[in-house]
Amino acid sequence: MQKLSLLIRTDTFILRKLQMSDAESLAKHANEKLIAKNLSLLPYPYTLEFAKKWLSKSCKDYLKKFPNSFSYAIEIDGEAVGYVSFNFIVHGHEAEIVYWIGKKYWGRGLMTKIIETATHFAMKKFHLKRIYAYTFPLNKASKRVLEKNKFRFEGIARKGVRKGKICLDADVYSKVI
Repeated sequence: MQKLSLLIRTDTFILRKLQMSDAESLAKHANEKLIAKNLSLLPYPYTLEFAKKWLSKSCKDYLKKFPNSFSYAIEIDGEAVGYVSFNFIVHGHEAEIVYWIGKKYWGRGLMTKIIETATHFAMKKFHLKRIYAYTFPLNKASKRVLEKNKFRFEGIARKGVRKGKICLDADVYSKVI
């Protein structure tokens, strides 16, 4: 497998390799109840310590020839304001996509373009045939982002996502080529 490109530039955002120096910015932007409410593994409050721990693990994935996880920082105006992660990567088959962006950037159509760019990258680099996402039933904005990117509703994963000690239903979307 060829070396992974770690930088994608557009007119409005950059998708780039995460850095340990992103910890403060990510902690600032992720420390929002509405973001944590819609992501199974994101805690609230989102602390600097949690950001550093997550970044340490994510940065190690860049060193692997065949990573099972790969994350991009979403950079806007020189600051990491969110991320896009591909998890449970099965090279040549599928991966799960997880994403968030700081509340300040909601409602601008940015995430739709970010997901378009990131999924194109992942499908090409990991030779994926399928990318899937879980959304909580009330997360209408995330569902719209996926639908605009030609993800299709597959069904409901009953008790399919664990948030803390609770198992919750989740809507499953996928994009298949």
